[in-house]
Amino acid sequence: MIVIQHEPGEGPGTLSALLRGHRLVRTYAGDPVPERADALVVLGGGMNVRDQHLLRHLGDELRLLRRCISEGRPILGICLGSQLLATALGGSVGPAERKEIGFYRVRLAEAARNDPLFSGSPDSFVAFHWHGDVFTLPGNAVPLASSTQTPLQAFRAGERAWGIQFHLEVNDDVLAAMMGGEAELREEGVDPELLRLSARRELPRLSRVAAGVFGRFAALAAEAGG
Repeated sequence: MIVIQHEPGEGPGTLSALLRGHRLVRTYAGDPVPERADALVVLGGGMNVRDQHLLRHLGDELRLLRRCISEGRPILGICLGSQLLATALGGSVGPAERKEIGFYRVRLAEAARNDPLFSGSPDSFVAFHWHGDVFTLPGNAVPLASSTQTPLQAFRAGERAWGIQFHLEVNDDVLAAMMGGEAELREEGVDPELLRLSARRELPRLSRVAAGVFGRFAALAAEAGG
C-alpha cells in the first residue's frame, strides 16, 4: 500500500495503526510518486488541485490515481486526496464560499448504510473539518455524506474508491500540527482555544468511527496485496 503525505505534520493519524506494510511517500520531502500501487491512500495538505503548475507531484498523483482507478485498486482520498480523486474521475474542484474549519456534524446518506466502508457507522457524527475547496460529484459516483455547510462530504466511485472531505484520520498529533498556523484560524473567526477544548471532547468519539471505516479499508487493501 502506498500512502502519500503532503505536509510534515499531516500524517495518517488514526489510520496508521491499521495499515500493514505500507510505504509512506512524503512529497514535501521530495519523495517521487510511484507509478503503481496495490492500494492507495492520499492524505490532505494546504495546497490545492489548481497548484499543479507549481507542484509537479500533484500531476503525478493524478496519473497514479487514474491508473489505480482503471485497475480497480482500493483508493482512499482524504481532504486534498478526495479532491484529487474527484478530479481524476472527471469531477471539478473549486473554492467554497467560506472555509469550513472546526468540529461539525456529518450526516450519512442512505447509500452509506450498505457501503463497504461506512456501513455500521452512526447515521451522524461530529468530524473535524479544515478545507477551503469543495468538489462536485463525479459521474456515476455515489454520495455518502454531507454537512450543513458542505452538501457533498464523501463519495464512492465504483466498488473500491472513496473520497472523504473531512478529516476522519485526525488525532492529537495531527491536530496540533494543523493548528500550527493559528493566524489562519483567527482570520477565519475560529478561536484556537475553543477548538482545542472541542478536540478533547470530540477526538475520542471520532476515533471510534475512524476505527470502523479505516479498519474496513485496511481489510480491502490487504486483500489486494497492499
